Amino acid sequence: MSPTSLIRGVLSTLLLATAAIALPATAQAAPAPVPTGAQPIVGGGQASENYPFMASLQQQGRHGCGGSLISSQWVVTAAHCVTGRQGGVIPAQQLQLRIGSADHTQGTAAAVQRVVRHPYYTGDVSGGNDIALLQLRTQVRNQPVSIASGSPAEGTSTRLLGWGQTCPQQGCSQQPPRYLKQLDTRINPDRMCSSGFNPASELCVYGTPQATACYGDSGGPALIGSSGSWQLVGATSRAGRNSSTCGDGSATIYTDVTAHRQWISQSTGGAVARS
Repeated sequence: MSPTSLIRGVLSTLLLATAAIALPATAQAAPAPVPTGAQPIVGGGQASENYPFMASLQQQGRHGCGGSLISSQWVVTAAHCVTGRQGGVIPAQQLQLRIGSADHTQGTAAAVQRVVRHPYYTGDVSGGNDIALLQLRTQVRNQPVSIASGSPAEGTSTRLLGWGQTCPQQGCSQQPPRYLKQLDTRINPDRMCSSGFNPASELCVYGTPQATACYGDSGGPALIGSSGSWQLVGATSRAGRNSSTCGDGSATIYTDVTAHRQWISQSTGGAVARS
């Protein structure tokens, strides 16, 4: 969910790339070890299958945000994941991707050629349009995930994926788990998300009171479907009620990727079909 700049809200900070992505390429303090016994994704579990489209967006070899491979040369993530402290787009050469492995230190290594941040993203995640595209320098052979044809209805089961912080308080761990976590949730009523929530272009996702996405899960997918036939509907953006604590009963706001299909198609030159 959110980097420092976008965190002018709170959980804008929440899914903020705990490691480093949305931060400029300046040196950072050594990450603290993950607390013994820390639980996954905050209330989730270890990934139960291989997700060949799952991407770890990294800076200087450290995981910062999630992303989803949507074609052989394009990854979709959150805009705040590619935004530096001063509000500018992080240069493509400072970003790297690892794709298709549950271990974010493994998988297909891919260099980023171009960063396309949504033109209406203001630097404040609560303002919406928290979505960006990464063009890879070369095509990869991993199987991409298809974008769903339309926004999922209230009550639809969803699966969240990420390498985000596994303890609830912001800053309780600066080192993301090495292995991918998953959490089964569902699309909830709009009223559960009040942090500038826009139902026309965002999704309100909720599982149980102690289970949610957290810092470092930003940009990662919300999926519908089942094993072997997953479809992408969302990208992690922020907490639904401006909470800085993960798993406190708040829902999570996801950018509705299906609502941005036209922009994605135009930005990728048709590499990702509009429908």
